[in-house]
Amino acid sequence: MDVKANLAKKAEQTGTVKLSKGMNIADMIKALEPEIKRALPSVITPERFTRMALSAINNTPKLAECTQMSFLAALMNAAQLGLEPNTPLGQAYLIPFQNKGNLECQFQIGYKGLLNLAYRNEQLQTIQAQCVYANDKFEYELGLDSRLFHKPALGNRGEMIAVYALFKLNNGGYGFEVMSKQDVDMYAQKYSKAINSAYSPWNTAYPEMCMKTAIKRVLRYAPLKTDFLRAMASDETIKTELAVDMTEINGQDIIEMEEGSIQEVS
Repeated sequence: MDVKANLAKKAEQTGTVKLSKGMNIADMIKALEPEIKRALPSVITPERFTRMALSAINNTPKLAECTQMSFLAALMNAAQLGLEPNTPLGQAYLIPFQNKGNLECQFQIGYKGLLNLAYRNEQLQTIQAQCVYANDKFEYELGLDSRLFHKPALGNRGEMIAVYALFKLNNGGYGFEVMSKQDVDMYAQKYSKAINSAYSPWNTAYPEMCMKTAIKRVLRYAPLKTDFLRAMASDETIKTELAVDMTEINGQDIIEMEEGSIQEVS
Protein backbone atom coordinates (compact mmCIF):
# COMPACT_ATOMS: atom_id res chain seq x y z
CA MET A 1 0.00 0.00 0.00
CA ASP A 2 1.25 3.51 -0.85
CA VAL A 3 0.81 5.18 2.53
CA LYS A 4 1.36 8.70 1.27
CA ALA A 5 -1.19 8.36 -1.52
CA ASN A 6 -3.67 6.74 0.86
CA LEU A 7 -3.33 9.53 3.39
CA ALA A 8 -3.55 12.16 0.70
CA LYS A 9 -6.84 10.60 -0.38
CA LYS A 10 -8.07 10.69 3.22
CA ALA A 11 -7.05 14.32 3.46
CA GLU A 12 -9.19 15.18 0.47
CA GLN A 13 -12.13 13.39 2.07
CA THR A 14 -11.80 14.59 5.67
CA GLY A 15 -9.37 17.48 5.64
CA THR A 16 -7.69 16.09 8.77
CA VAL A 17 -4.42 14.94 7.21
CA LYS A 18 -2.43 17.31 5.06
CA LEU A 19 0.93 16.58 3.47
CA SER A 20 3.10 19.05 1.63
CA LYS A 21 6.53 19.07 0.02
CA GLY A 22 7.67 21.77 2.42
CA MET A 23 6.76 19.71 5.48
CA ASN A 24 9.75 18.84 7.67
CA ILE A 25 10.43 15.29 8.82
CA ALA A 26 9.08 15.77 12.34
CA ASP A 27 5.81 17.23 11.03
CA MET A 28 5.44 14.48 8.46
CA ILE A 29 5.96 11.78 11.09
CA LYS A 30 3.24 13.41 13.15
CA ALA A 31 0.90 13.51 10.12
CA LEU A 32 1.65 9.86 9.34
CA GLU A 33 1.61 8.76 12.99
CA PRO A 34 -1.28 6.25 12.68
CA GLU A 35 0.45 4.39 9.83
CA ILE A 36 3.89 4.69 11.43
CA LYS A 37 2.62 3.42 14.78
CA ARG A 38 1.03 0.45 13.05
CA ALA A 39 4.30 -0.44 11.32
CA LEU A 40 6.67 0.09 14.26
CA PRO A 41 7.75 -2.80 16.51
CA SER A 42 6.19 -2.62 19.97
CA VAL A 43 9.46 -1.56 21.63
CA ILE A 44 9.67 1.66 19.59
CA THR A 45 7.15 4.47 20.03
CA PRO A 46 6.44 7.17 17.41
CA GLU A 47 8.28 9.58 19.73
CA ARG A 48 11.35 7.34 19.73
CA PHE A 49 11.05 7.01 15.96
CA THR A 50 11.03 10.81 15.67
CA ARG A 51 14.16 11.05 17.82
CA MET A 52 15.87 8.45 15.62
CA ALA A 53 14.94 10.47 12.54
CA LEU A 54 16.22 13.75 13.96
CA SER A 55 19.41 12.08 15.20
CA ALA A 56 20.08 10.58 11.75
CA ILE A 57 19.58 13.99 10.13
CA ASN A 58 21.79 15.63 12.74
CA ASN A 59 24.58 13.14 11.96
CA THR A 60 23.99 13.32 8.18
CA PRO A 61 22.33 16.69 7.35
CA LYS A 62 22.02 15.83 3.64
CA LEU A 63 19.25 13.35 4.59
CA ALA A 64 16.93 16.32 5.15
CA GLU A 65 17.05 16.94 1.38
CA CYS A 66 15.99 13.38 0.47
CA THR A 67 12.45 12.61 -0.65
CA GLN A 68 10.37 12.32 2.50
CA MET A 69 8.94 8.86 1.94
CA SER A 70 12.27 7.28 0.96
CA PHE A 71 13.78 8.63 4.19
CA LEU A 72 10.90 7.41 6.35
CA ALA A 73 10.87 3.99 4.64
CA ALA A 74 14.63 3.55 5.17
CA LEU A 75 14.27 4.57 8.80
CA MET A 76 11.33 2.17 9.22
CA ASN A 77 13.50 -0.62 7.75
CA ALA A 78 16.11 0.05 10.43
CA ALA A 79 13.52 0.30 13.21
CA GLN A 80 11.80 -2.98 12.30
CA LEU A 81 15.17 -4.77 12.26
CA GLY A 82 16.11 -3.25 15.61
CA LEU A 83 19.16 -1.46 14.20
CA GLU A 84 20.27 2.08 15.06
CA PRO A 85 21.08 4.01 11.86
CA ASN A 86 23.87 6.55 11.30
CA THR A 87 25.55 6.24 14.69
CA PRO A 88 29.11 5.23 15.68
CA LEU A 89 27.70 1.74 16.42
CA GLY A 90 27.81 1.02 12.67
CA GLN A 91 24.64 -1.09 12.75
CA ALA A 92 22.90 0.53 9.78
CA TYR A 93 23.23 3.47 7.42
CA LEU A 94 20.78 5.85 5.75
CA ILE A 95 22.58 7.12 2.66
CA PRO A 96 21.59 10.16 0.54
CA PHE A 97 21.69 8.83 -3.01
CA GLN A 98 21.06 10.51 -6.36
CA ASN A 99 18.65 8.18 -8.15
CA LYS A 100 16.64 8.90 -11.30
CA GLY A 101 17.15 12.62 -10.84
CA ASN A 102 15.93 12.65 -7.21
CA LEU A 103 17.88 12.67 -3.99
CA GLU A 104 16.58 9.57 -2.21
CA CYS A 105 17.52 7.66 0.92
CA GLN A 106 19.07 4.21 0.61
CA PHE A 107 18.98 1.76 3.54
CA GLN A 108 22.13 -0.25 4.15
CA ILE A 109 22.93 -2.77 6.89
CA GLY A 110 26.30 -2.24 8.57
CA TYR A 111 28.87 -4.82 9.69
CA LYS A 112 27.73 -4.81 13.32
CA GLY A 113 24.10 -4.84 12.23
CA LEU A 114 24.76 -7.95 10.15
CA LEU A 115 26.36 -9.65 13.17
CA ASN A 116 23.35 -8.63 15.26
CA LEU A 117 20.97 -10.25 12.78
CA ALA A 118 23.10 -13.37 12.33
CA TYR A 119 23.33 -14.05 16.06
CA ARG A 120 19.55 -14.23 16.28
CA ASN A 121 20.00 -17.72 14.83
CA GLU A 122 20.36 -20.03 17.83
CA GLN A 123 22.25 -22.59 15.70
CA LEU A 124 25.23 -20.23 15.38
CA GLN A 125 27.78 -20.57 18.16
CA THR A 126 30.13 -17.95 16.77
CA ILE A 127 30.60 -15.80 13.69
CA GLN A 128 33.39 -13.35 13.07
CA ALA A 129 35.46 -11.62 10.43
CA GLN A 130 38.99 -10.23 10.36
CA CYS A 131 41.08 -8.16 7.99
CA VAL A 132 44.49 -9.52 7.02
CA TYR A 133 47.50 -7.24 6.58
CA ALA A 134 50.78 -7.75 4.75
CA ASN A 135 52.89 -8.26 7.87
CA ASP A 136 50.50 -10.74 9.50
CA LYS A 137 51.14 -14.48 9.43
CA PHE A 138 48.27 -15.92 7.46
CA GLU A 139 47.68 -19.33 5.87
CA TYR A 140 44.66 -21.23 4.73
CA GLU A 141 43.85 -24.44 2.86
CA LEU A 142 40.64 -25.69 1.31
CA GLY A 143 39.43 -29.24 0.80
CA LEU A 144 38.54 -32.08 3.17
CA ASP A 145 41.22 -31.00 5.66
CA SER A 146 40.55 -27.27 5.41
CA ARG A 147 42.41 -25.02 7.84
CA LEU A 148 42.73 -21.33 8.63
CA PHE A 149 45.60 -19.73 10.56
CA HIS A 150 45.97 -16.03 11.30
CA LYS A 151 48.46 -14.41 13.67
CA PRO A 152 48.24 -10.60 13.46
CA ALA A 153 51.52 -8.69 13.53
CA LEU A 154 52.19 -6.44 16.49
CA GLY A 155 52.89 -2.83 15.64
CA ASN A 156 53.12 -2.06 11.92
CA ARG A 157 50.84 -4.54 10.13
CA GLY A 158 51.33 -3.05 6.68
CA GLU A 159 48.67 -2.70 3.99
CA MET A 160 45.45 -4.66 4.02
CA ILE A 161 45.65 -7.62 1.62
CA ALA A 162 42.64 -9.81 2.42
CA VAL A 163 39.63 -10.40 4.63
CA TYR A 164 38.04 -13.59 5.93
CA ALA A 165 34.91 -14.62 7.80
CA LEU A 166 34.10 -17.81 9.67
CA PHE A 167 31.23 -19.39 11.53
CA LYS A 168 30.86 -22.32 13.89
CA LEU A 169 27.61 -24.12 14.66
CA ASN A 170 26.51 -25.60 17.96
CA ASN A 171 26.73 -29.08 16.39
CA GLY A 172 30.41 -28.56 15.52
CA GLY A 173 29.96 -27.68 11.86
CA TYR A 174 31.91 -24.71 10.55
CA GLY A 175 32.84 -22.79 7.45
CA PHE A 176 35.10 -19.95 6.37
CA GLU A 177 35.54 -17.67 3.37
CA VAL A 178 38.69 -15.80 2.33
CA MET A 179 38.63 -12.87 -0.09
CA SER A 180 41.53 -10.82 -1.41
CA LYS A 181 41.26 -7.04 -1.14
CA GLN A 182 40.94 -6.94 -4.93
CA ASP A 183 38.03 -9.40 -4.81
CA VAL A 184 36.28 -7.30 -2.16
CA ASP A 185 36.70 -4.11 -4.17
CA MET A 186 35.34 -5.79 -7.30
CA TYR A 187 32.37 -7.11 -5.30
CA ALA A 188 31.66 -3.64 -3.91
CA GLN A 189 31.81 -1.99 -7.34
CA LYS A 190 29.43 -4.59 -8.76
CA TYR A 191 26.83 -4.81 -5.99
CA SER A 192 26.97 -1.59 -3.96
CA LYS A 193 25.22 1.03 -6.09
CA ALA A 194 25.99 3.91 -3.69
CA ILE A 195 29.69 3.12 -3.32
CA ASN A 196 30.76 6.38 -4.96
CA SER A 197 28.64 8.51 -2.66
CA ALA A 198 30.65 10.47 -0.10
CA TYR A 199 28.18 9.16 2.49
CA SER A 200 28.70 5.48 1.70
CA PRO A 201 30.21 3.40 4.54
CA TRP A 202 32.57 2.04 1.90
CA ASN A 203 34.24 5.47 2.17
CA THR A 204 33.79 6.02 5.91
CA ALA A 205 34.10 2.50 7.36
CA TYR A 206 36.02 0.52 4.73
CA PRO A 207 37.45 -2.32 6.91
CA GLU A 208 34.02 -2.95 8.46
CA MET A 209 32.38 -3.14 5.03
CA CYS A 210 35.05 -5.58 3.87
CA MET A 211 34.26 -7.79 6.87
CA LYS A 212 30.52 -7.48 6.19
CA THR A 213 31.09 -8.65 2.62
CA ALA A 214 33.06 -11.69 3.79
CA ILE A 215 30.33 -12.57 6.30
CA LYS A 216 27.64 -12.36 3.62
CA ARG A 217 29.72 -14.71 1.48
CA VAL A 218 30.45 -17.28 4.22
CA LEU A 219 26.83 -17.42 5.37
CA ARG A 220 25.98 -19.04 2.06
CA TYR A 221 27.22 -22.23 3.71
CA ALA A 222 25.33 -21.80 6.99
CA PRO A 223 21.76 -22.80 7.87
CA LEU A 224 19.81 -19.54 7.69
CA LYS A 225 16.36 -18.55 8.86
CA THR A 226 13.82 -17.04 6.50
CA ASP A 227 13.70 -13.86 8.60
CA PHE A 228 17.43 -13.34 8.09
CA LEU A 229 17.18 -13.86 4.33
CA ARG A 230 14.29 -11.41 4.11
CA ALA A 231 16.23 -8.85 6.13
CA MET A 232 19.20 -9.18 3.78
CA ALA A 233 16.90 -8.61 0.81
CA SER A 234 16.29 -5.11 2.23
CA ASP A 235 20.00 -4.31 2.29
CA GLU A 236 21.03 -1.49 -0.08
CA THR A 237 17.46 -0.73 -1.20
CA ILE A 238 15.42 2.41 -1.75
CA LYS A 239 11.75 2.14 -0.78
CA THR A 240 8.97 4.69 -0.83
CA GLU A 241 6.21 2.93 1.10
CA LEU A 242 5.56 2.00 4.72
CA ALA A 243 4.24 -1.40 5.74
CA VAL A 244 3.75 -3.57 8.81
CA ASP A 245 6.54 -5.72 7.34
CA MET A 246 9.01 -3.63 5.34
CA THR A 247 10.64 -6.77 3.90
CA GLU A 248 7.48 -7.26 1.84
CA ILE A 249 8.03 -3.96 0.03
CA ASN A 250 10.11 -4.21 -3.13
CA GLY A 251 12.87 -1.67 -3.51
CA GLN A 252 12.99 0.74 -6.42
CA ASP A 253 15.23 0.07 -9.36
CA ILE A 254 18.45 2.04 -8.92
CA ILE A 255 19.68 3.60 -12.13
CA GLU A 256 23.38 4.03 -12.82
CA MET A 257 24.03 7.46 -14.29
CA GLU A 258 27.06 6.41 -16.30
CA GLU A 259 28.43 3.05 -17.32
CA GLY A 260 30.61 1.73 -14.55
CA SER A 261 29.91 4.54 -12.11
CA ILE A 262 27.22 6.18 -10.01
CA GLN A 263 26.50 9.89 -9.95
CA GLU A 264 27.79 11.24 -6.66
CA VAL A 265 25.63 13.20 -4.26
CA SER A 266 26.79 16.79 -4.45
